Amino acid sequence: MDATMSQIERLVMLAEDQLTEYSTDARKIEKLRQKIALSVSPSQQKQVKKELEEQLHQNFFDDILLKQRQAVALPFWGIAGLGLLFGISFTQPVDFIATGIGGAIAILLQKRGWKLQAKDLVLQALTQIEERTQAAKAVK
Repeated sequence: MDATMSQIERLVMLAEDQLTEYSTDARKIEKLRQKIALSVSPSQQKQVKKELEEQLHQNFFDDILLKQRQAVALPFWGIAGLGLLFGISFTQPVDFIATGIGGAIAILLQKRGWKLQAKDLVLQALTQIEERTQAAKAVK
């Protein structure tokens, strides 16, 4: 279990590296699929896939955050901006609390969404590897 978790963390880090690149999702998955196929054994791939499937779709909020990370965080960026604007224009230091809280929530949502997106990318790559393996076995 612990080895699987460290493997998941390593693969998620690889996926986060792919997310930083400007390319299509299909290209990101293709690059990630190649790295996974070379570095992770088939039995570990199945374990990692099972763990990720359990982790990914745990609740409704995570599903929304995975699909619409920017839209979910946007209102909190707005609250942070308004707190800053009102704090400066009305010289009300209390309004700066809204800036801190809104900004912190927005950043936490963005980070959580980023992790979910990376996990989803790993899951898609593992699914492609499994499909291609089954297709190759069917041809033989």
